[in-house]
Amino acid sequence: MENVYPDGDNHVCADCGHEWPIMASADATDASVVVRDVNGNVLNSGDTVTVIKDLKVKGSSIPLKQGGLIRNIRLVDGDNEHIEGNSDKIKGLVLKVCYLKKA
Repeated sequence: MENVYPDGDNHVCADCGHEWPIMASADATDASVVVRDVNGNVLNSGDTVTVIKDLKVKGSSIPLKQGGLIRNIRLVDGDNEHIEGNSDKIKGLVLKVCYLKKA
């Protein structure tokens, strides 16, 4: 590739705009991301978490109440601050772990 240039920690292709890390070890660090709740407990996919404060949900008139359960969570790849899950009334939530504790 002739039109590739370094930009910070990534290589960038000027033709297609694709970016990739300069060091191959960057992929290994993404796989070892540890997600922790507000108390420091490690969260894994399939865990159940509890909401620690009332949260407004964008696109819904129903808030998530304190003490509400989010069952069978999924971890977001490469992101240690967000999880995906469903509550009893709202499906397809993406939540910050700073508002959750492991049940």
